[in-house]
Amino acid sequence: MFASPHPFYPLLPDLSPMQIAVIGREDCSAEEYEAAETIGYLIAGNHETVCCGGLGGVMEAACRGAKEAGGTTVGILPETGEGNPYLDIVIRTGMGHARNVVLVHSADAVIAVGGGYGTLSEIAVSLKTDKPVFGLSTWKIEGVFVCATPEEAVILAVRAARLSRPSRSPRDPGEPS
Repeated sequence: MFASPHPFYPLLPDLSPMQIAVIGREDCSAEEYEAAETIGYLIAGNHETVCCGGLGGVMEAACRGAKEAGGTTVGILPETGEGNPYLDIVIRTGMGHARNVVLVHSADAVIAVGGGYGTLSEIAVSLKTDKPVFGLSTWKIEGVFVCATPEEAVILAVRAARLSRPSRSPRDPGEPS
């Protein structure tokens, strides 16, 4: 995808990783797949962790991009399968669509790429729990920050995630929870 490091990262000094959820359809368009792959690459390039629903489409593309940049990926699966081939950590919930809540609560910021009703439910949970949501060709809903490019979505999500600490696991005993 990229021959050399992308000019948009790193944005800020290296801190302990934030978890940024990338949400969208399993049956996405080629444009959405490419955008999600770029998003995953840029998230990983900023030393952040990509979290997703663990399946194909937008979720797979984000993980693929993150792995290309040497990043870490987490898939929170709706059932007990293996998920996409680019996952580092697989969480098998057996919860169906209810896993969307787990995904959102595990994220410090959310990026929506395209999406159907599952994405809509994740956006709703995000907004209800005051998680910042950045959208690229997704639902036009009050509270979702509309982004023109994958780069803009990542810049805004990384900055927002760095300001939000509720989902973070402390990295050492001295770090506030």
